[in-house]
Amino acid sequence: MLKISFALFLLFMGLSSFSQEIEIRRATSPIVIDGVLDDEAWAFADSAYDFKQYFPYDTSLAVAQTTARIMYDDEFIYVSGVMKNPRGARDYITPSLRRDFRGEANDSFSVIFDPFKDNTNAVLFGINPFGVRREGLIANGGSGDGAFSLDWDNKWRGEVKQYDGYWVAEMAIPFKTLRFREDQDKWNINFYRIDSEYTERSTWSPISRNFSIVNLGTMRTLNWDEPTKKPGSNISFIPYLAAGTKKNYVNESLSENSFDAGFDLKFAVTPSLNLDVTVNPDFSQVEVDQQVTNLDRFEIFFPERRQFFLENADLFSNYGTSSTRPFFTRRIGVARDENTGQNVQNPIPVGTRLSGKVNEDLRLGFLSMQAGSDESIGLPSYNFSVLSLQQKVFDRSNISFLLVNKQTFQDEEDYDTNNFSEWNRTAGLDYNLASANNKWSGKAFYHQSIDEVQPNDAYAAGFNLEYGVPKLSANLFSQRVGANYNPEVGFVRRQNIKQLNGTARYSFFPNNSGIQRHGPGFDFDMVGNSEYGLLDWDVNLLYDVYWKNSTSVNIRLRKQYTYLFNGFDPSGSGGQRLPSDTEYTTHLLIASFRSDQRKRISYSLSTRSGEYYNGSRINLQGSVSFRYQPFGFTSIDFSYNRIRLPDPYNDANLILIGPRFDFTFTKKLFWTTFVQYNSQIENLNINSRIQWRFAPVSDFFLVYTDNYLATEDGSFIDIGRSKSRALVFKLTYWLNL
Repeated sequence: MLKISFALFLLFMGLSSFSQEIEIRRATSPIVIDGVLDDEAWAFADSAYDFKQYFPYDTSLAVAQTTARIMYDDEFIYVSGVMKNPRGARDYITPSLRRDFRGEANDSFSVIFDPFKDNTNAVLFGINPFGVRREGLIANGGSGDGAFSLDWDNKWRGEVKQYDGYWVAEMAIPFKTLRFREDQDKWNINFYRIDSEYTERSTWSPISRNFSIVNLGTMRTLNWDEPTKKPGSNISFIPYLAAGTKKNYVNESLSENSFDAGFDLKFAVTPSLNLDVTVNPDFSQVEVDQQVTNLDRFEIFFPERRQFFLENADLFSNYGTSSTRPFFTRRIGVARDENTGQNVQNPIPVGTRLSGKVNEDLRLGFLSMQAGSDESIGLPSYNFSVLSLQQKVFDRSNISFLLVNKQTFQDEEDYDTNNFSEWNRTAGLDYNLASANNKWSGKAFYHQSIDEVQPNDAYAAGFNLEYGVPKLSANLFSQRVGANYNPEVGFVRRQNIKQLNGTARYSFFPNNSGIQRHGPGFDFDMVGNSEYGLLDWDVNLLYDVYWKNSTSVNIRLRKQYTYLFNGFDPSGSGGQRLPSDTEYTTHLLIASFRSDQRKRISYSLSTRSGEYYNGSRINLQGSVSFRYQPFGFTSIDFSYNRIRLPDPYNDANLILIGPRFDFTFTKKLFWTTFVQYNSQIENLNINSRIQWRFAPVSDFFLVYTDNYLATEDGSFIDIGRSKSRALVFKLTYWLNL
């Protein structure tokens, strides 16, 4: 009976821990943010404890335990964390002192707020043992590609202090940073911690390890001792000054000196609905895109990095699929010169965006940007306007509506009507599924493009369904993209296709082993159309192995078929094309390896090698990184492709190498230099950026860029033959009014 009673007691305690909630209480005395929990107010704060493991297991309490507390006053929400080290004093891991760190092996403590309790959208604030902060946005319930972004910036405070056997974090998050409604008495909340010594990830609200650690489906409740109040006027004014000089040695007419000024304005229409206005925005400080060797027949997708477009970005950017987006913000501010096929910068005189929650179940996004004209390429001034509505249905699902309008108001005689239309529109409807138990997710969508002369077959439609439990995951996806589907402000890799693909994986979780999980898988992908039948297909046998120390191996054996309905040069060197209406069946190995990310020297390698069209390809690419903690890292990204094709087609040895030097002298002063040599385009690019964060979210940037020509045989770079060179500075200041 004694044993039975004790077992029932343990069961009761476990159930109590699982159903635990936390109360946020008003601080009755001041709280100083210094990493020292000696303020009287903390003694009266409710606490979150008994963190559960998420990785490597999800069935036990964490080895490295954490205790989190939370309070508030009229201006701030205060969060503290005490992160214990069972083995006493130790060294912690951080990639650098730069804000917005991420990585599975970096020590950190984070809090997630879901003020609307919709388990769909949330904000994250995190800090590491060196006091480096990060803030991010979570969308789509924390599941899927792009669900978690650290590109969003805002003002808040945080300090850390290390002790013998534990470290302490304190945060002060302004109410004005958050979006919420008045008179709320409950929010959703979760805390999580990453501990490098045990390669352990733990959460307060338990999350199954087959989901993301930022999954919002199992959050716990934050109870307010008083209903929330309106945080008062919430206006941020962010002016900038920028100047620079650009020298183009290939085309002197493109050389110029510039001086610009502008501003962003953020205004909280309601505590949950925000208006953003930008006047003459300048994005010169945005980090340069990482180059890739393009051996694909289709356009490559590069993510949005510009700050103006990031808050509530999922309202605009998550329609359709990653390969078929009806709206893509990078189409704004960039135009195409139809004579050369090159992209050119397109100035934006003014833009505005209204986004956020209208009520508990309805989200609104409206964006209007005015882009300038460019007489040199016959481009008129276009207005880009987008309306997005997202209505919550059931527990965590939603129905979303999108309308995109691109239109010029100039007379036809003022622009080149052969290359540019007067207007183009796209309308779309998406249903996004997320089940209450987290096992099912997916979407169904239908999008229609509308042109001045409306053709047939101008739509895209599809669905995706995913199922996931700890040992088994599977998904099925299908889409149809019409031959005349033409969203000019979207991203569409392929038109006139029908596509069906699916994946299934099974995982084993061994006990008493260094392996965390491993298992086989199978997937397939088929693309075709009614005119040619099957255009591409592949079938794959998979095997994945993940170790507890963060090492991983992924292997894929592939058989694939390709039908070329257009000619294509597979060497990527501008040589003779393989003829259209030809087909190829090939076998190849796709594999990747990632080393222990906790080590000062870490690396990743991957290959995609085997038969290649009518020849062969040996591919090796990866990255090697050396961390001189906490002051930064040096890494080298590289890619090598050895392509051999029979005569008369070109062989090729394509090399892409990109050393990166990232120095973080302090938490306010950073210097990054990124060098990229790409033999495919015979170019060496240097981008060097100094950033001084002289005040919260206020920066001085000095950016130098240079592009050099390769020699005729591409064997080395002639430093004396620069194609273009630029030096710019930018000063921004965040002012709360």
